[in-house]
Amino acid sequence: MSRATLEALVQRQIDAFNRHDPVALAGMHAPHSVVESPMFATLRGRKAIEEAYRTFLTSFPDAEIAIETIVVEAPRVAIFHKIKGTHTGDFYGLPPTNKHIQVPMARLLTTEGGLIAHERRIYDFTGLLVQVGVLRAKPVA
Repeated sequence: MSRATLEALVQRQIDAFNRHDPVALAGMHAPHSVVESPMFATLRGRKAIEEAYRTFLTSFPDAEIAIETIVVEAPRVAIFHKIKGTHTGDFYGLPPTNKHIQVPMARLLTTEGGLIAHERRIYDFTGLLVQVGVLRAKPVA
């Protein structure tokens, strides 16, 4: 795949996320795709990937992604971005807190045949839990 094709795939993915479309997001993954995520562990297949997106977007229904950098080395793409949102839906049993989150994230995609075959997500899940109030950060001395 060309650089332009991979960048277009990433842009379609970001657009679908910002439209809150879990079906479109899962459709960009190969049927056998695997996603590794601190929040959702290892997801296998489109159905599991779609459900994970739906779960997150239900918890943070105003969530948006803003891209910072895209690095393409076909068939791989590294994406650095921030996710912002407000916790206004149930989140792993935690009722809405109306707290805002901002989470820097890195994702490494490996593509096959124009689709995402593997995705590794790297972000501070503990920091997200602190932001919504599940955990407390230790005060700086």
